[in-house]
Amino acid sequence: MITMTSALVRTEKLFGERIAIVDIEKKFTWQEHVKRISMIAGALLQTGIKKGDRFGIIGPNSFRYQELIYAGYWYGAIPVPINHRLAAPEIQHILNDANIEYIALGEEHLNLTDNALLAPWANRRIVISNNSNVKNALVYEDILMAATPIAPQEPDENDLAILLYTGGTTGRSKGVELTHRNIYSNGYQVSNALSITKEDIYLHVAPMFHAADLMGTGYTINGSAHAFVPIFSPKAALSAIENYHVTQAMMAPTMIIMILEEPTFSNYNLSSFRTLFYGSSPMAAEWVQKSINQFASTGIQQGYGLTETSPILTTLDPDDHALAISTGNLDILRSAGRPVIGVDLKILNEKGQEQPTGEAGEVCVRGPNVTKGYLNRPDENKKSFKNGWFHTGDIGRIDDNGLMFLMDRKKDMVVSGGENIYTSEVEAALYKHPDVHECAVIGIPDRTYGESLFAVIVSRAGGNLDENTIIEHCRDLIAGYKIPRKMDFVPELPKSAMAKILKNKLREDYSKQVKR
Repeated sequence: MITMTSALVRTEKLFGERIAIVDIEKKFTWQEHVKRISMIAGALLQTGIKKGDRFGIIGPNSFRYQELIYAGYWYGAIPVPINHRLAAPEIQHILNDANIEYIALGEEHLNLTDNALLAPWANRRIVISNNSNVKNALVYEDILMAATPIAPQEPDENDLAILLYTGGTTGRSKGVELTHRNIYSNGYQVSNALSITKEDIYLHVAPMFHAADLMGTGYTINGSAHAFVPIFSPKAALSAIENYHVTQAMMAPTMIIMILEEPTFSNYNLSSFRTLFYGSSPMAAEWVQKSINQFASTGIQQGYGLTETSPILTTLDPDDHALAISTGNLDILRSAGRPVIGVDLKILNEKGQEQPTGEAGEVCVRGPNVTKGYLNRPDENKKSFKNGWFHTGDIGRIDDNGLMFLMDRKKDMVVSGGENIYTSEVEAALYKHPDVHECAVIGIPDRTYGESLFAVIVSRAGGNLDENTIIEHCRDLIAGYKIPRKMDFVPELPKSAMAKILKNKLREDYSKQVKR
């Protein structure tokens, strides 16, 4: 198995003169990019970050961010990308859990260490910048230019390559240990699923601290080019696609919806754009249709995956999307697709037995892209990894065509009066009301039924919704026991950096209200 270290060496050898980075500052060939990687690796080593040490990265998307990750691959230090939106106690938890001494910070995030909880790292900062005037920090470009390049240090394929922390959508974030084998394998799987070539230009729109950014590996191993949107906005993404002649990108559905609603959308030349890949959650049929219409020459493709799987497990191909629209069988769009090459997927019941076609159970997977485990979480590892299979915590089913449908997170399923209720089914019914812009259905404590359904709803602009309207709307769509009788109408829902609704926060907030 090729490691990420040897993959970088191979890409430089085969595609050295091809463009690796297109950026507002300048362009780099693969030869130049890999040389810079070897130089910043040397700088990190000289700073005191040895092979096996972990270093944090907090900052906006950039080619320097990618160089830092690849520098870790180059000589065996372990990059730990960290969500810059986290609060100081959450960042402190990661820094301590991963035993991080040095952190690389974007210039706009240097003040994080002003917080007393993060002050111990104030004198161990690298600023991801070319601004030599920054005080009390090692400046990235300065230490890179002063460093001696180092030769690649070839690891074992099962050595840890990167440590990614989960988004905390199901509790306190966990460190997921991904090996060279994991990352390279999924790069190959993504490459196969998206038919990536050396001619492609991939746009990093998803934040680079998120597992979704590992999709970029598929482009690196093919000698494709990388472009970056530092912080997402519809105009920034559209401008990058036009200016850098981007061919492929991965976005969350919320990002796509914001782009489609951008008033200046039609002003941009998007003729280069051939694949729009979306993930983190399914996208409503109306938005898929709008995506197909507005991105006229672009194939629409969905993926399902987890941080623990490096990240992609399944894809719903452009042909499946087109079939759903052309036949009117929009249920296809609720599918997460079929497993990528090399992934085995089963639906198991609580006894560990495989479910028949169409029956719901836990999605369990195995493959070369599946993590070796969680850092410092032996109990979690014992619970999640059984007999060679990773138990995802997602509930799903497989239909007669081999399409996998996600029904809920195990923790999101509500048991009310002995009935299992999949909140995603209830949400699908709510979304059929034209005035429902966003919604989340959760379970809250109920003295009689154990749990009862609670809907949190964001109305469309100009919409006029109330409890009775929602209840009446649902009567012909779902069984009576699945209809939420309690609800709240709010201006927005709490979300992760990948625009995934934070149901754990909603459960916590609304459960407290019930207990008062």
